[in-house]
Amino acid sequence: MPTPAVGTESPFWQLPVSTLLEQLGASPDGLSSSEATIRLAKYGPNLIHGEQKRALILQFLSKFKNPLVIILLAASGLSAFTGDATSFFIIGTIVLISVTLDFVQEYRAGQAADRLRQSVAVRGQVLRDGKLMETPLAEMVPGDVALLAAGDLVPCDGRVLETKDFFVNQALLTGESFPVEKSPVELPEVTDVLTADNSVLLGTSVISGTARVLICRTGQGTELGGIADTLLVKAPPTAFEEGTHRFGLLIMRMTVLLVLFVLLVNAFFHRPWLESFLFAVALAVGLTPELLPMVVSVTLSRGALRMAANKVIVKRLASIHNLGSMDVFCTDKTGTLTEARIHLERHQDPMGNESRRVLELAYYNSFFETGLKSTLDDAILEHTEIDAKIWEKIDEVPFDFERRRISVLLDNGTSRLLVVKGAPEDILRLSVSYEANGAEVTLPLDAAALKMINGQFEALSREGFRVLGIASRSVGPDHPHAVVSDESELVFAGFAAFLDPPKVSAKAALAGLAADRVDVKIITGDNELVTQHIFAKLGLPVTGVLTGAEIQQMDDSALAARVEQVNLFCRVAPAQKNRIILALKRHGHVVGYMGDGINDAPSLHSADVGISVDSAVDVAKAAADMILLEQDLGVLHAGVLEGRRTFGNIMKYIMMGTSSNFGNMFSMAGASLFLPFLPMLPVQILLNNLLYDVSELPIPLDRVDDDYLSHPRHWDMKFIRNFMLVIGPVSSAFDFLTFYIMLALFHAGESLFHTGWFIESMATQVLVIFIIRTRRNPFKSRPDPWLIACSLTVVAVAALLPFTPAGVHLGFVAPPASFFLILTALLLAYLLAVEGMKRWFFSRFAAE
Repeated sequence: MPTPAVGTESPFWQLPVSTLLEQLGASPDGLSSSEATIRLAKYGPNLIHGEQKRALILQFLSKFKNPLVIILLAASGLSAFTGDATSFFIIGTIVLISVTLDFVQEYRAGQAADRLRQSVAVRGQVLRDGKLMETPLAEMVPGDVALLAAGDLVPCDGRVLETKDFFVNQALLTGESFPVEKSPVELPEVTDVLTADNSVLLGTSVISGTARVLICRTGQGTELGGIADTLLVKAPPTAFEEGTHRFGLLIMRMTVLLVLFVLLVNAFFHRPWLESFLFAVALAVGLTPELLPMVVSVTLSRGALRMAANKVIVKRLASIHNLGSMDVFCTDKTGTLTEARIHLERHQDPMGNESRRVLELAYYNSFFETGLKSTLDDAILEHTEIDAKIWEKIDEVPFDFERRRISVLLDNGTSRLLVVKGAPEDILRLSVSYEANGAEVTLPLDAAALKMINGQFEALSREGFRVLGIASRSVGPDHPHAVVSDESELVFAGFAAFLDPPKVSAKAALAGLAADRVDVKIITGDNELVTQHIFAKLGLPVTGVLTGAEIQQMDDSALAARVEQVNLFCRVAPAQKNRIILALKRHGHVVGYMGDGINDAPSLHSADVGISVDSAVDVAKAAADMILLEQDLGVLHAGVLEGRRTFGNIMKYIMMGTSSNFGNMFSMAGASLFLPFLPMLPVQILLNNLLYDVSELPIPLDRVDDDYLSHPRHWDMKFIRNFMLVIGPVSSAFDFLTFYIMLALFHAGESLFHTGWFIESMATQVLVIFIIRTRRNPFKSRPDPWLIACSLTVVAVAALLPFTPAGVHLGFVAPPASFFLILTALLLAYLLAVEGMKRWFFSRFAAE
C-alpha cells in the first residue's frame, strides 16, 4: 500500500519541522516499537514494487491454471456425466496429487531461498523506544527517525533534522553525478523536492558525513516509487532463464504436433471422440515438462542452501547458474589476494627519513574526516599517541574517486591549516614545495626534487607498500570553508606507507580457479608496482598490465582488443571498471565482479554476476547478486563449483525429458496408427506421468561428476536438440519392439497390452536416468542413495500394481511370469543400447 503524502497543503520539505512532526505523530526521538508495528501494518513494507505475498490457498489454486490441467479435469468431468465416474475420480486424484507435489516442493524451496535473502537484507539504524536499533529497510515506517552515515542507502523520502558534513549522491533521480550537501534548513519557497537541500530521497546514497533523518514517505509513496517504472528497468533475463523458456517452447511445439496427429488418426478410424480427446490431453500432460519449474526452483534453492553452508548467500537464485558459467572473475586485490589486515609501517619525509610530522598530519586528516573510513584510515588511527584535541575541525572536502583525495580544514585558535591526504601522484601534482628537517625548512618542488621524491615513491611501491601522499597548506584565520580549489599550492610533507601481506590461501584458491577455467583479473586503484609485488610474492604470472591513464586514451574497440591478455588493471577509476567489464562481456565472457565500496555498485550491476561481502557498504550489498560471508577466493571457488553442480542436476531432468520420456510418448502417438484400440488409457498415461515425476524428485540431491565441474557450463539448445534426436529414437525402437512382443508372443488383448506396455515404459524411462545422469561409465559414478531408492520403488510399484485391487480399477490385468523374464532381457538390451549411443554422442558432439 503506498504511503500518503504528508500534509494536505504543503509538501514535507516546505513545512516547519515542528509542524511536520505533529502531522506525522512523531518526535525527534523516534517512535515506539508498538507504534512502528501498527504503522507497518497500515502503510505496508518500505518496498518499490515489492512482491505481493498471496495467501497459501491462492498460491495452491494458481497451480491449476495450467491449461492442460483445466482441459483434463473438464474432459474427465464430462466423462462422469456419461456414466464413467470411476475414471473421473481416478483422474481427479492423480491431478490433485501431482499438483500438490509440485506446490509443496516449490513452496518449501521458495521459503528456504527467502530465509537466505533475509539473512543478508540491508539494514539501517533507527530510533525506537528512545534507543538506537538496527532494522531491515523494508520495515521502516513514516515517523521513524533514521541515522545515516557514509556508505548507507537512503531508505525513504525524509526531512533532515541534524547533519554533519552530509553529502549524498542523487544521480539515480537527477542524473547529476556530483555529491550534494544536505542541511537542516527551512525552505518554504522551494517547489521541487529534487532541489530541496533539506531533504533526502529513496534511491540515493550517502557519500560522506552523518545525518539524523525524519522518515516522511516510504515505498510506493516516495518520489522514486512514483517514477519507478521508468527508472527501475527490469533486469534482462539471464542465459539460464532464456534457455529454460526456449526448452519449454520446443517441447510445447512438439506436443501440439503429436496431439493433433493423435486426434486426426483417431478421427480417421472413427474411435469414440471423448475417449480419444482424453487420450490426446493425457498424452499432452505426459509430454509437457510440467515439473521443470519445480525442479529448477528446488535445485536452485538446494544449491543456495549448500552455498550458504560454504558461506555464500544467494540473493537472486538465477545467478547460481551465472556463477557456474563464469569464466572471468574481476576483483580488487585487497582482501582477496591480501589479508586486508593493513598496518602503517612507515611515515617518512621526502628524503626517506622517518617523520613524526607526517604521522601527525595523516592522523589529523583521518581523525576529523566524516566520510566512509577506509582500512588505511583505520591503520593510521591505531596511533592513538597523537593528540588531535589541539585542533578543531572547521570544514571538509570529502573524498571522491575522481580527485582521489580528502581535505580537512583545522583551527588551533591562532591559525588554520588545510591537511590533504590522497594518491601520491595527485598530491605531488598539487604541491609547489616540500618540507625538510621535520618541517623546519620548506624547499621549492623543482624538477630535481620531484625526481627524488618520485624515486622514494617507486621504491616503496616496489617493496609492496601501499602509499598515501600527505600535504598541508596554511590559510588565514578568516578562511571560512574548504573547497576543491583550496587544494593547490600545497606543501608536500611525505609518505604514509602501509603493508597488506599476501593471503596464504590465495595461491591455492587461484590455482583452483585456473584449473577450473576461471581467469582472475585484478582491477585496483593501487599502482602497478605494488600489485606486481603481490603477484610475485604469490608466485603468480603477470600476463599484461594496463593503467587507468592508458585506458583513458583508448576507445572501446581498442580496450576490447587488450582486455583478453591483461590480468592487472591498475590505478583504475570507477567508470573505467565498468568499461573493462563490458569489454570482456563483448568477447562473449560470463563476467563476475566482486566489490564492496560505494563506487562498485555500477560494476556490480554490469557484471553477469555481482558479488559483494558481508562487511560491504549498503550500496554494494544492495547491488550484488551474492554475498560472501568471508572475503576469500576459496569460498568463491566453492560457490563456482556449486553453481556448476546445480546446473548439472537441472540438465539431467532436461535430458530425461528429451530422450526416454519423449520417446515413450512419441511411441504412444505412433501406436495409435495400427492398434485397433488406444495404446494406453488416459488414466494410465496420467499415472505413468505421476510415477515418473515422483522418481525425478531426488534429482536436486544427486551427485555431479568431477569432470563435469571442471569448466564453465552454458545453456546449449543445439546440444539438447541433438541429444533428443539421438537418444529418443532408441527409446521408441524398444517401445515398438515391446508392441511386437505383446501382440505376437503373448497375443495380448487390450488390457494385457496396456499392462505390459505400462510396466515396460515405466521401467525404461525411470531406469535410464542412471545412464543419462553421467557421461562416464554408470558403474563408476555413484548416484545419490535417495535417487536409487526412489527410482527402484517407482519401478516396483509399476510392476506390482496389476496384481492389486487398485490395478483392476485402473484397467490392468496380471501379466504372465514369462513377461517379466522377457522384460528383464529387454531392459538390459535397452540400457546397453542407450549407453552405447550416449558414448557415441558425447564423442561426436561434445569434445569437452
